[in-house]
Amino acid sequence: MSGIVVILPAYNAEQTLGPVVRGIRTAFPKAFLIGVNDGSADGTGALLRSVCDRAIEFSENRGKGAALRAAFAAALETGCTAVLTIDSDGQHDPAFGPSILDALRGFHIAIGTRDLSGEQVPRHRRLANMVSSAATRLVSGGAVRDSQSGFRAIRREVLEEVHAEGDRYEFETDFIIRAAHKGFTITNVPISTIYGPQSYFREFHDAMLVVSVLWRHRGGVFRRHSPRRATTAAGDH
Repeated sequence: MSGIVVILPAYNAEQTLGPVVRGIRTAFPKAFLIGVNDGSADGTGALLRSVCDRAIEFSENRGKGAALRAAFAAALETGCTAVLTIDSDGQHDPAFGPSILDALRGFHIAIGTRDLSGEQVPRHRRLANMVSSAATRLVSGGAVRDSQSGFRAIRREVLEEVHAEGDRYEFETDFIIRAAHKGFTITNVPISTIYGPQSYFREFHDAMLVVSVLWRHRGGVFRRHSPRRATTAAGDH
């Protein structure tokens, strides 16, 4: 199969999955949908099995990074040209997915970027994202404005070459930094800001994991990486 794979990592998301999946199917009627049940204690697994083209099951919670790593491997097996990752908590509007994927015509990675300046965003979340994004830009050299956004489009060649470390939220930061260091180009696509259910991001523990990734790549501040050219189309929706 060629084309687009949409990846949906999920943990205890039974209450929010339905609208997300319906939005995905509307925006990408031809896409192959891979769901990952990250050891949920509710009906998430059964729901993913009923609505996804492929469902991956973890018997216990292993973390978002582990879920994405497994889904990336499964996506490559389909022969896809690109993947789109979207969170299952309803904080991303699938309707923005096509514009994120369209950005892959000129870049290797496109990140759905939220406007976090609004009053609906908790102040501590705004500050944490601002600091994390600035640090990620500094060590990667990439144009990252929302490092904590899980709404991302990634071309196949990036998945084939970039092998990020970490099993939880730090995986996404490590992935972006390693991709930028390999010369893959990154762009930002504006999306709506939706704050609903509480995130499973553990403010202190997961933040420290992200900080450790940034520290490990601190040498990138002093390096310059030649950007590659994104030459071929990334696939049809």
